Amino acid sequence: MDGNRRWAAANNLPKLEGHRRGYDKVKQVCDWCIAREIKILTVYAFSSENWNRAPEEVSYLMDLFRTALLAELEKFHTKGVRIKVIGQKERLAQDIQKLAADAEAKTAQNEKLLLHLAISYGGRPEIVQAIKKIISQKISAENITEALVEKNLWTAGVPDPDLIIRTSGEHRLSNFLSWQSAYSELLFIQKHWPDFSEQDLDAAIAEYNNRQRRYGK
Repeated sequence: MDGNRRWAAANNLPKLEGHRRGYDKVKQVCDWCIAREIKILTVYAFSSENWNRAPEEVSYLMDLFRTALLAELEKFHTKGVRIKVIGQKERLAQDIQKLAADAEAKTAQNEKLLLHLAISYGGRPEIVQAIKKIISQKISAENITEALVEKNLWTAGVPDPDLIIRTSGEHRLSNFLSWQSAYSELLFIQKHWPDFSEQDLDAAIAEYNNRQRRYGK
C-alpha cells in the first residue's frame, strides 16, 4: 500500500494525513473484496523496517492500528471480517498486542473475509522465526520439508496469495511474503494507495484472469 506520504505531498497535505487516507482506503477495499467474494486480503500495513521512521510518524501509525483494532472492530465483525495480525507482535506495545488478541478472538468464526494485517512484518524475519520454532521442536534435518516450514510461518494454514498488487510505481516486494509469493502473480501500478479505486481492483482482477499460471510446468 505504497504512496501515502507521496499522495499527501502531491495534495499539499501533511504526510500523516496521507496515512489516515490510506487507512480509510483499506476499509473500502475490504468492502469491495467482500462484494466480489474474495476470501483473503493481506495488507502490508507496517514493515519491520518501518520502525526506523521518525518517532512521530511511528506513533501516529500505531494509533491508527489501535483505532482499527478497537474503534472499528465492531464494524469489521458485523461485516463478517475475520482479523488476524501477522508479524513481530512482541515489538508492539502491550496494549496493541492485547487489542490484536481480542480482535482475533472476537472475529475468529467470521467467514466473509480473512483480513491479514501485516504489522511489524518482514518476510525474512518470518522465515527466521519459523526456523527457530522448528529447531525448538527438535525435528531432525531429514524431516524438514516445505510443508513443515509453511506450518511454522505466521500465515500457517492460509493459501499462498494468488495476486500481489503494489501501488505508487514501486517494482519490488520489499520483504513482503517472501516465502509465500514464490508463484504469486505480481502487479505494479503507478497510482498512490489513497487513489486506488474500485475500478483499479476490477482491472487487477481482469489482468489476473488473463494470465496463465504454469507453476513451472
